[in-house]
Amino acid sequence: MRRTNRCLLVVALTIALGLVAGQAFARTNAQVTVYAAASLTDVFPKIDRTQKYQFGGSNTLAAQITQGAPADVFASANMTLPNQLFSRGLCSKPVVFTRNTLVVVVPTSNPAHIQGVYGLAKPGVKLVIAGPGVPVGSYTLQILKNMNLFGPVLKNVVSRETDVREVLAKVALGEADAGFVYSTDAKTVSSKVKVIRVPAWAQPKVQYGICVVSRSGHKAEARAFIKTVLSPAGQRRLRAYGFLPRVKPRK
Repeated sequence: MRRTNRCLLVVALTIALGLVAGQAFARTNAQVTVYAAASLTDVFPKIDRTQKYQFGGSNTLAAQITQGAPADVFASANMTLPNQLFSRGLCSKPVVFTRNTLVVVVPTSNPAHIQGVYGLAKPGVKLVIAGPGVPVGSYTLQILKNMNLFGPVLKNVVSRETDVREVLAKVALGEADAGFVYSTDAKTVSSKVKVIRVPAWAQPKVQYGICVVSRSGHKAEARAFIKTVLSPAGQRRLRAYGFLPRVKPRK
């Protein structure tokens, strides 16, 4: 009888330990929801394909997080938006995880015969850019100011898009003569667009920020995802897709 009770106790303990281990495993491997800038559409799933992603304009995603959207991680194409969320207690202190540059893209046929950024001021050029609240849109305006082209070029803007991929699509489809996009996005349709470089002296400081959303129910997993992005393997993947090495903060 005692042996039977002892056996039953061992079985019960084994089952209980199994359940606890299973629950711990499930918590460790919980899928996180990552709200990320549209320019990260191709690379993030290559860094970690197990997570759930929602890509779009960083400003739109930040607004959704402010309204309580179920995001665990926010990866923005600038530092301004995550810093704003941090100041309101809506996310952890953001860190820079990569950098980028802007270029001008034109259709491969280049119907407007644009040879440089200054050519965007020619009468009749159909230019498409992102909206001013979108990071790439704000960077675009900064370039135009740096090159004293703000007024002349903005006269040729025919539409303002919600994210960088929308700008790229319009140019690739021949619906616009030119557009400002990130260099990494231009690489995704290299057979459909021609790249015109923006002078280094006119380039804005393009840094991407990432943080854990305060309302996240999977903070440990969210931090683990960010650690993966910052890891040597994650950084190598970003560089393989054309992103620039992050500038590590000084200690």
